[in-house]
Amino acid sequence: MPEGTTDMVLAPEIETRSRSQEVTMLIELEGVLGFVLFAIWIWALIDCITTERDLARNLPKGAWLIIVILLFNLGAILWFLLGRPAKKHWRPSTGPTDYPPPRRRRGIEDRPSLPVGEVTDRRSAELDRQLDAWEAAQKSKAADEPHEAAPGTP
Repeated sequence: MPEGTTDMVLAPEIETRSRSQEVTMLIELEGVLGFVLFAIWIWALIDCITTERDLARNLPKGAWLIIVILLFNLGAILWFLLGRPAKKHWRPSTGPTDYPPPRRRRGIEDRPSLPVGEVTDRRSAELDRQLDAWEAAQKSKAADEPHEAAPGTP
């Protein structure tokens, strides 16, 4: 057999093997690429959900959420480029923030509608009389009861 004939017979086997390897590599690459794109989409979705409503850029947060969900990877890329706040970090910082601290809850006694009794001179004099009467009652109780001497005193 001539030398060219042998090459022609082996070439289809080599070509078939390399095509199947290419298909296998392509399927593996598509699987890895699909997983990476899915991970980026999940990251964008979580980032969009956790962003405060006032910090979203260009569109309201709800619109960004709909875009990220419906447009999948294109929505994720748009969120990262156009909607994500410029100074947003993945982990919450402990430093100063751009928003005011939460307001203290007001108790019932702080409400302006709660009637507060005025302290007048007459009311003050009445309270003084009640205090004097209580002190006199305490003194009379103390005088009526015999005192026990402390141990070791005559």
